[in-house]
Amino acid sequence: MTEAPRVHKLRLAVLTSGGDSAGMNAVVRAIVKTAILKGCETYVVREGYEGLVRGNSEAVSVASPPREHNHHQRKESLLVEGDADSFVHNLRFGDGELLRDGTSDHPAGRTLKGRYIVRVGWDDVRGWFTSGGTLIGTARSVAFRTYEGRLTAAHNLIKEGIDAIAVCGGDGSLTGADVFRAEWPKLVAELASTSRITEEQHKAHAHLRIVGLVGSIDNDMSMTDLTIGAPTALHRICEAIDNIDSTASSHSRAFVLEVMGRHCGWLALLAGVSGGADFIFIPERPPEADPWEDEMCRNIQRHREIGKRKTIVIVAEGAHDKHLTPIRADYVKEVLSERLGLDTRVTTLGHTQRGGRPCAFDRILPTLQGVEAVDALLEATPDTPSYMIGIAENKITRVPLMEAVKMTNEVTQAIKDKDFDKAMSLRDPEFRESLDGFYATSILEKEPRLPHHQRMRVAIMHVGAPAGGMNAATRAAVRYCIRQGHKPFAIHNGFPGLLDDNVHQLSWLGVDNWMTRGGSELGTNRKLPEVDMGAIAAKFQQYNFHALMMIGGFEAFTSLLSLENARKYYPAFHIPLVHLPATISNNVPLTEFSLGSDTSLNALVDACDAIKQSASASRNRVFVVETQGGKCGYIATMGALATGACMVYTPETGIDLDMLRNDVKFLKKRFSLDVKGRAEGRLVIKNEVASAVYTTDVITKMFKEEGGKLFDARSASLGHTLQGGIPSPIDRARAVRLSLKCMTFIEEQHAILLKQSSSGKTRQAAPDSAAVITIQGSNVIWVPVQDVVPHADMENRRGLHEHWKPIIGLVEALVARPQILEKARPGKILD
Repeated sequence: MTEAPRVHKLRLAVLTSGGDSAGMNAVVRAIVKTAILKGCETYVVREGYEGLVRGNSEAVSVASPPREHNHHQRKESLLVEGDADSFVHNLRFGDGELLRDGTSDHPAGRTLKGRYIVRVGWDDVRGWFTSGGTLIGTARSVAFRTYEGRLTAAHNLIKEGIDAIAVCGGDGSLTGADVFRAEWPKLVAELASTSRITEEQHKAHAHLRIVGLVGSIDNDMSMTDLTIGAPTALHRICEAIDNIDSTASSHSRAFVLEVMGRHCGWLALLAGVSGGADFIFIPERPPEADPWEDEMCRNIQRHREIGKRKTIVIVAEGAHDKHLTPIRADYVKEVLSERLGLDTRVTTLGHTQRGGRPCAFDRILPTLQGVEAVDALLEATPDTPSYMIGIAENKITRVPLMEAVKMTNEVTQAIKDKDFDKAMSLRDPEFRESLDGFYATSILEKEPRLPHHQRMRVAIMHVGAPAGGMNAATRAAVRYCIRQGHKPFAIHNGFPGLLDDNVHQLSWLGVDNWMTRGGSELGTNRKLPEVDMGAIAAKFQQYNFHALMMIGGFEAFTSLLSLENARKYYPAFHIPLVHLPATISNNVPLTEFSLGSDTSLNALVDACDAIKQSASASRNRVFVVETQGGKCGYIATMGALATGACMVYTPETGIDLDMLRNDVKFLKKRFSLDVKGRAEGRLVIKNEVASAVYTTDVITKMFKEEGGKLFDARSASLGHTLQGGIPSPIDRARAVRLSLKCMTFIEEQHAILLKQSSSGKTRQAAPDSAAVITIQGSNVIWVPVQDVVPHADMENRRGLHEHWKPIIGLVEALVARPQILEKARPGKILD
């Protein structure tokens, strides 16, 4: 975690407001734990802004933690960052169960009735990862929208001594937070002038620190690629589409799905891309044709004419035509039924999109954002703006909150003004590229776009182990090729398949169902072109390939390097050569994301949720869960963060006796700090090759032996279950986006080679025409394969500088490993 300036620590409150979304609980958990680690006292506000207005009644249960009203006393009791005694003091305050089960009452006499600002400790937010919605509740407060309501809310915060607020909600909630901060000096002055607070309190609370995190399934906030809850909502939609898909094909039916999205079409768009829809309606880009019915029917009729048996149309709830006339799902059904004679059904997914367990991304992203939010609060001054914590590609960002809200409102206004080009320009680049990708893969053109001399014969090959998204990337490339006039050729079973002439041309309809298929439809192979480089070159010449697109992991990167090196001997390799990383290990150097890694993490999360449930239900038990990943610890590390595992073993860090000795010591102390008589389960995530000596079996037996009466131990090996299954929507959507970028790159490089030929020169491909497409921080970057080599650990088949390595420290921090190992004393627990 980023080290914050050494300022006096805060009392920090977190609230969720507006609509609920998966991942909100992960945000609350991350903020509470990070704030405690940095020496803050932490509170949750129940029922959002309404809870701020209601505050805590004076008739608080005697079993509830006392409040300190004197600021001087409070400051003296502030905790020291990193101190183990302060951690134990903040271990729990007894309200975790009441918050989680929603009963408000406890047989022992504790209650949440009359208490809306509740102090929470470390264990009070344990296990919140797996729950959807928000456990602290949310409400749309009418009172807080008034000045009098905000005055009361300010009074309630000052009474509790709270200096800072983290708000997770939509644009309206974040706007309310910024208004509250702007009015704060006036509110505090009025409270002091009416003697509702003391002069000392007035001075101590002259400045309110606020940070915003966007919780919205619509993904409707500008200046961030993703909002908390959007990935899980997309999962729910794609699950429904995948289920509908088979029945639609069986009966040759059309289905019209209505999804959420009043002012933003992200869910409809990404569902259309990920689910292989035929047509979509989104607010930002209504159909260009007038009437739009003609355009929709024309596109769908072409699909039916070539033999497609199913039709999927997705309608965002805020969809409209270019005149802003609403487009309803029932009317779309009528059009399809009457004009095309299709047996059509309507499915409105409604609030099922909000529910369910958060997906892996909606656990990892909110955790990282929560950590950043606490740092932003600690660093805030009266002169700094209120920040919103967002994400750009794979990078957590801080942007001025009101700039993001202003841009979001501008999108809505642009749509009202029918300025759809402006509305699209204000969306993030990924949104615009996804829309272009949808058009490129869903519209069947009557005539190719490119003249004959610019058309290519493009070879597509899968290399290495199978990974989710390989087929989606292939489908996108094939559809793009056919639209442009290129001929896409599948090379089955990698380079050995090429030598066996296992090559055939792919068709538009032939790849139609590939979006949802896991594994590799082309078949994949780990063998490199060195199997017979001369014969490989001869096959390239025989089939007259103008470009090669390889989709795969470290083997594909190595193959690309070999082919580029062989150009000096074989002219057939002087063509554009690209590598699209696809591997669950995410071990391709320089890129932070490989296709398949998100699917694998979701499989890991699903398995670990079930395992942890068993571990807690049986007795105090530790499960050592073994994952795949080769010699790269990405899956194990990110999986540990997403499941709340208490430790992780990776090949990069290895395992030794001192480490295991400390791990046993940590587990013993951690279990001894638990409430007596209450079963708690814990996870340990281990990469399959973290150590050749200390195997999963050895570690499990060691934990079992040393646990004694405190805890038991079991092991679970997930094996190849992490490679299979339906690809996640994130992997599908990124597969389409990156695949189309690969095709654009190939066309650009081919045009350069054509110019050489037209001028009479010998075809000589430049080194940068053999490249890997990478995601680095907030950018998508093409890197020539020779430039990747200095960043590669060729022996261990991974990058030299892995971006995720700091996450190992975060995993340990979020279980308070340093504090527990150093000084934790059970006698200090506040039960």
